[in-house]
Amino acid sequence: MTTTQQAAGTTYRPVLDDDAPPAVPRGSLGRKSPEERFVLWGTWAAALGLAWVVTQRLLPLAGIPWFVVAFFVGGLVMTAVTAGMQGGRVEIGDRLVGALVVGGAVLVGAALVSTIGYVFYRGWEPLLHANFYLSDMSGVGPADPFDKGGVLHAMVGTLIELSIAVAITLPLGIGTAVFMTEVGGRFATVVRTVVEAMTALPSIVAGLFIYSVFIVALGYPRSGLAAGLALAVMMLPIIARASDVVLRVVPGGLREASLALGAGRWKTVWHVVLPTARPGLATALILGIARGAGETSPVLLTSGAAAFLVTDPTDGVMNSLPLFIYTNVRSGQGTSEDRAFAAATVLLVIVLALFVIARLLARPRGTKPPLLSRLVPRRPAGTSTPEDRS
Repeated sequence: MTTTQQAAGTTYRPVLDDDAPPAVPRGSLGRKSPEERFVLWGTWAAALGLAWVVTQRLLPLAGIPWFVVAFFVGGLVMTAVTAGMQGGRVEIGDRLVGALVVGGAVLVGAALVSTIGYVFYRGWEPLLHANFYLSDMSGVGPADPFDKGGVLHAMVGTLIELSIAVAITLPLGIGTAVFMTEVGGRFATVVRTVVEAMTALPSIVAGLFIYSVFIVALGYPRSGLAAGLALAVMMLPIIARASDVVLRVVPGGLREASLALGAGRWKTVWHVVLPTARPGLATALILGIARGAGETSPVLLTSGAAAFLVTDPTDGVMNSLPLFIYTNVRSGQGTSEDRAFAAATVLLVIVLALFVIARLLARPRGTKPPLLSRLVPRRPAGTSTPEDRS
């Protein structure tokens, strides 16, 4: 490279030699060039062929799992070879770590999709009957066809028990997080330790606690209320721990600005901290619901199983979807097992719907107008249409 000096001033500007190759333009830092994409796809195509040769011709490793393992290991080896041809140790480590991260994400996604797909595959036939959603199992045997009986009682019981648990744990969990974050002190450290220890509490212990205190000591019968209390014991540390993490992420400058304007501590928490952390608090609620919706042992100890519809949580035993799934799988009948998988599909849909509702309620308000006003624009005040004038 040579330099030329301008006539006036001492400003220098670099000039490339005539024999230097032109620079290859890149669209963006995150986008790969055509050569890099060719090397990437060629590497994994070679790994695919290598896995076929190893598992089908060289070694007695028949089956899809061994083929997938050989393909991934071969891909890592080929990635290291091609990276070493183009760069040094840093390039090899970068590509290997990137391949491992992508492989882990694909593995988790494949496990999730395969689980949901298998559950839906085993339970699709009962889902085609309308009575499955509108009827209970009163007078229906385990070997009866799918046009009899349903999971209405289990769905209603799950929603009632989750509602009781959320009504208890949401204010208590967020209040505990506010105490640990905004108040502090030695007692807050003790509370945080207890909350972290209760996060790993076995579900059977929570069920035994409510059973011994609420049912045995106080004399209340098994009911949906007792099951809701057991689920609340399981959900409370999850919501409190996640809310504590979210509240600690809120910038301290927002608190200082509110206090500088003359607001008190609790007014700052109510009008500044909690609205700022609302999406994160919704995530904490979602985690708690996900923990409580699939619990079986606390519900089995505290609510019992009923084959009929019960809407009063204080009026005797109440069934739920996890308990319905458990009892039908244990029956050993093929029809009952299919009903259990269908109920598991319904449970997944209910949990997904609760997730969406929590996200929509906690979504921050934007500047866009509502969807209805965008589809049907309002008329300015004082204007009239030709139909009004006629």
